[in-house]
Amino acid sequence: MSDPFAEIRPYQDDEVADVLAGLLKEPELLDLLGERAGGFAASLPAILRRPLVRMALKKQLKGVADIHDMQMVIKTHVEQMIAETTGGFTVSGLENLDPSRAYLFISNHRDIAMDPAFTNYALHQGGHQTVRIAIGDNLLTKPWVSDLMRLNKSFIVKRNLGGPRELLAASRNLANYIRHSIRADGNPVWLAQREGRAKDGHDRTEPAVIKMLSMSRDKANQSFGEHIAGLGIVPVAISYELDPCDALKANELHQLSEHGSYEKGEQEDVASIGQGIAGQKGRVHVSFGTPLGSQFEDADHVAQEIDRQVFDLYCLHPTNRYAYEMLYGEFAPAIPEDFYSEDGDCTRAEFEARINAMPEAHRPFALAIYANVVMNKLDLVEQQQAEPIQYPC
Repeated sequence: MSDPFAEIRPYQDDEVADVLAGLLKEPELLDLLGERAGGFAASLPAILRRPLVRMALKKQLKGVADIHDMQMVIKTHVEQMIAETTGGFTVSGLENLDPSRAYLFISNHRDIAMDPAFTNYALHQGGHQTVRIAIGDNLLTKPWVSDLMRLNKSFIVKRNLGGPRELLAASRNLANYIRHSIRADGNPVWLAQREGRAKDGHDRTEPAVIKMLSMSRDKANQSFGEHIAGLGIVPVAISYELDPCDALKANELHQLSEHGSYEKGEQEDVASIGQGIAGQKGRVHVSFGTPLGSQFEDADHVAQEIDRQVFDLYCLHPTNRYAYEMLYGEFAPAIPEDFYSEDGDCTRAEFEARINAMPEAHRPFALAIYANVVMNKLDLVEQQQAEPIQYPC
């Protein structure tokens, strides 16, 4: 039988050897790795450098025979990244999840590459299976980039399509694949709560994402709520003490505010990925929520519950408090002491220097990236206090 998901799914174990052989011959990949390696090799002309990089890469990949082996290679790089670019990595909530069950983890979206990477690392360290990662085809600018992502259990979300009919078919196939991964394969999935990062710090779930997921429902035998419960949706809140891309985001937000539009550079996403990986992040925390049940009637209510958990679970760092106070000053309502928070490494003076290094017009937007999570938490408290008390029967 033909594979209906062949164009979008991650690579399988029996495909790994051929894909790796192709990557070892890819000149663009070898050039990129050679330039990033630095040292003597980086000073050589490409034609001389490529064989050296190929030998080093072949040595690193020696013994990689399947997807698990490949992920163990990637794990070493993730651990090195955590050691070099963070002040510590902490996790909460995993103790409430069943390691034998496949969930659909829907997280807030701040960084293109690091959000799923940190989620995956937290799951692996906690004894859970690693996830299959949804990635937009707009980021897969080269076939070899797609090959690398699919070797790391990524599957493709098609966005660059011709018209509504093609989009509908692709969305239904995507929904079916996610359901198949969770229910048939028993493999968890990571999905961002929205298309594109929350550049302004407001983590909001797009109901369109939930509507896409509902396209795989068996309408004759399953209610909407039962379908949602069957997917095992778990909200995830990822918080960074420092956003390596805050200046880039602030510039974009300023341009949008001033001119009503922003034209992204051809390699801007690639630059953001590199900045997110290599940039200093301070302390990073991943909070896992509780699985959604069957009580939901539509996509809007599901989105609201994901938002509620993300706001509640989001771990505040001192930088969030600094930004909130700097942005709103004496008009800022006090931050309740019981808001979930952790210590940080960035002092107020260091944070102020970071913000002041940006153009003055960009600074309010940069501060909002950090401060808006506080506002979301305050809004959540206000909403909860406004709700009528439910008395037991």
